[in-house]
Amino acid sequence: MTAEPQSPAGLAGGRDSRFAQLIITIFGLYARAEGNWLSVAAVVALMADLGIESQPARSSISRLKRRGVLDSRRLAGIAGYALSAPTLEVLAEGDVRIFERTRATERDGWVLVVFSVPESEREKRHALRASLIRLGFGTTAPGVWIAPENLAREARDTLQRRELSEYVDIFTGQHFAFDDVRSKVRAWWDLDELTQLYADFLRRYEPVRHRVSADGTTPREAFQIYVPMLTRWRQLPYRDPGLPLSLLPADWNGVTAGDLFADLNATLAPLAQMHAMKVLHGKRANGDPTQP
Repeated sequence: MTAEPQSPAGLAGGRDSRFAQLIITIFGLYARAEGNWLSVAAVVALMADLGIESQPARSSISRLKRRGVLDSRRLAGIAGYALSAPTLEVLAEGDVRIFERTRATERDGWVLVVFSVPESEREKRHALRASLIRLGFGTTAPGVWIAPENLAREARDTLQRRELSEYVDIFTGQHFAFDDVRSKVRAWWDLDELTQLYADFLRRYEPVRHRVSADGTTPREAFQIYVPMLTRWRQLPYRDPGLPLSLLPADWNGVTAGDLFADLNATLAPLAQMHAMKVLHGKRANGDPTQP
């Protein structure tokens, strides 16, 4: 993508990165249902509901425009933004991974990406590695990366889109020999880091599940919980490629975290959308003729 929406990599660091990611989440959730356009006023109002003041929100929108994530567009004289074509493509792929992801089995086999980049094009080597990490690939040897086979098509499409295919060969197949694949998985992926990321998500949002299921939650409250929750969660399916459970530690907490996300998504998403649509339609009517 011009900027990869599912990851903060490449965006401004710290607070600016968090704001940008929240804006991408808002556009991904609500702009596509509104003809791929949101007014500046609407985005600023929704960010205000998340506790972010107008000027930082507008500055983050402008940075996303400069990076090619958003395109400026006026509708009936009202200033607004649309998701760029590359961003729309990546978000569509992300929907599948985030909301419909399937876990691989050992029978599915593996995809290997093998690349060689001349020393004079080191920036391409960096881009390749960054792309494969974002896709959830592990590394078996220098220039040789591995993931479950069901990521093969996504890997091919991503590397083509980023104009990296000339450096790459992609193979699919089974592990034939030697040693137990389960022991190798720990060397190919940092499972301890993944376990900690899932534990952080569970610690933060398990109490939320009990609260929203026990208490009445207003649409605005649901929005305030849901957008940051989805923003945090959407990075995890890209760090975890959906490895077969038979190759993971017993009681892998990624399953528990996935169940928690599914429950929160089912409960909060419809309420959050109610609030967002109320704000969006109100701001569309009132307008905001200024650019951020």
